[in-house]
Amino acid sequence: MKRKLSLFAIPYVIWMAIFVVAPVILVVLYAFSSKHGFTLDNFARMGTYAVVFGRSFKLALIATVVCLAIGYPVSCMMSREGPRFQRIAMVLIMLPMWMNFLLRTYSWMAILENNGLLNQLFQKIGLIDLWNQLFGTNLTFFPMMNTQGAVVLGMVYNYLPFMILPIYSVIIKLDPSLLEAARDLGADSVNVFRRVILPLSLPGVLSGVTMVFVPSVSTFAISTMLGGGTRILLGDLIEQQFTGGAYNPYLGAAIALVMMVIVVLCMWVMNHFGEGEEQAVML
Repeated sequence: MKRKLSLFAIPYVIWMAIFVVAPVILVVLYAFSSKHGFTLDNFARMGTYAVVFGRSFKLALIATVVCLAIGYPVSCMMSREGPRFQRIAMVLIMLPMWMNFLLRTYSWMAILENNGLLNQLFQKIGLIDLWNQLFGTNLTFFPMMNTQGAVVLGMVYNYLPFMILPIYSVIIKLDPSLLEAARDLGADSVNVFRRVILPLSLPGVLSGVTMVFVPSVSTFAISTMLGGGTRILLGDLIEQQFTGGAYNPYLGAAIALVMMVIVVLCMWVMNHFGEGEEQAVML
């Protein structure tokens, strides 16, 4: 039986070797190389991009916190409703993901631009005129495009389902008898949530945080389309090194390698924290 399982595993091993292991090896080789051979200059030059690293992690962290603040209550609310509501809510959450990623981002450009849907709505309801009267400005529209807020909004919109689904899948499996026992022992709703629901749902929270933070910190399409490309992020910087005028795949590979190491460390810390919390709950 084990022999048959190992034979079935061969295609997957080959797939992983070609499309996962080999690209990582190439990135490592390029990161420590130049046109003249082995070098560490690629890593030495990254100090000039410290602002880009800081901006990328800051916006990714903000987007993750916003997704958590929205996703956790939504997951709790869904878990308390009936099966019919849960199915409908799941379809509504997954529906935007059935569309192309770039198409979803383009739709936000139409909403946020100077003559977009939001600014037209604000003009019709008189919000812009009220703002001008209160603050003595002379605005004809609210500038929302090409801002860091627009980039965070795009991240939250595109990655929010990745926060909701893991948390919901954990909360929905909680044993109702645990909640009933906590209430029978005199715990109010706040303590039931703080002492029972939150610790037991922590694995889902950590999974959601990881699934939102990792793509957010490496995104490039959202920052280019909604941020205007004026303040680049790590994804934009890496793309420029491989496809832009400043073609330098060695530096791009070094930046990508450092980013991968930082992301892996963040995931390890979160998983280690989750294991500690899980052991504390069991005790």
